[in-house]
Amino acid sequence: MNKYELAVVVSAQIDDEARTATVDKCKALIERFGGTVKDVDDWGKKKLAYEIQKMNEAYYYFIHFDAEGSAIAEIESRMRIMDNVIRYLCVKQDEK
Repeated sequence: MNKYELAVVVSAQIDDEARTATVDKCKALIERFGGTVKDVDDWGKKKLAYEIQKMNEAYYYFIHFDAEGSAIAEIESRMRIMDNVIRYLCVKQDEK
């Protein structure tokens, strides 16, 4: 199992309940492909570096998890089509 961090940028134009549901859907996606979620770091609402889909602000979440390398492609392919997710990035963490 490798350690990964999934950065998720969620739309600021949805309510708190829908935003929580989106993050829960991301965690469920990781677990469906054999990963285990360690923690979710909520950075809150931040200004975007540039306008995306006519939005200037969004909510940032960082999900730390363990998973096999083969699961990452599946997770990313489903993140790509997820509603309310503006951007995402999954990176492998260095072993310490």
